[in-house]
Amino acid sequence: MTVVTEQVVPVEDAAGSPTGGKPRRVVLKLSGEVFGGGSIGVDPDVVSAIARQIATVVRRGVQVSVVVGGGNFFRGADLQKRGMDRNRADYMGMLGTVMNSLALQDFLEKEGVETRVQSAITMAQVAEPYIPLRAIRHLQKGRVVIFGAGAGMPYFSTDTVAAQRALEINADVVLMSKNGVDGVYTADPRTDPTATKLDFVTFAEALQQGLRVADATAFSLCMDNGMPMLVFGAEGPDTIIKAVGGEKIGTLITA
Repeated sequence: MTVVTEQVVPVEDAAGSPTGGKPRRVVLKLSGEVFGGGSIGVDPDVVSAIARQIATVVRRGVQVSVVVGGGNFFRGADLQKRGMDRNRADYMGMLGTVMNSLALQDFLEKEGVETRVQSAITMAQVAEPYIPLRAIRHLQKGRVVIFGAGAGMPYFSTDTVAAQRALEINADVVLMSKNGVDGVYTADPRTDPTATKLDFVTFAEALQQGLRVADATAFSLCMDNGMPMLVFGAEGPDTIIKAVGGEKIGTLITA
């Protein structure tokens, strides 16, 4: 396997000049389980800590959008296994992502960062409708945009939504923050003691080897459109700041 010594994805700033490898516009995917601190619901201390990291990144001039999961409330696939209709269960999960989005918005605004929530399901009293050009304009004004309600359709994971949103708003990279894993491994490190962490892998290799740290559809979308993805752990100090800043963290996946 090819070994690289640098994880930074070369991008350009708004004027077209190099930015030293630091991404200018990113989509950050946050796991819903992180918001609950391992429990059902929202842990204000955890969400506040995430908001502080995002605020730090925004003050450095990076345009940040966020896709949040809803696993701390509902998982459609899990509810289906218990007998629920999958479509209805997935819509419940989408509503969970909106609740997480509103919580993150609240703590970001307490940090002095203007934030907009855009929902793929119409709910005008709490969120804007998802409009890509409007989202881009918010980002250009220095606001954080949080994409809630997934894709607005059942059977789509929030990993896939993160990839799709990144492509629509012309982001430079998808930052995939994962709960309980700090990158891509050759096997599940929780069950296989011989599993080794990969610093770099291609989407094709990840799909061929069944390295399912993210949804296969998300991998395919990024691979087909040349969108790099950085998979890193949610645990630890300042992981979001490190990921956006191009520090050596997690696993970089490219086409």
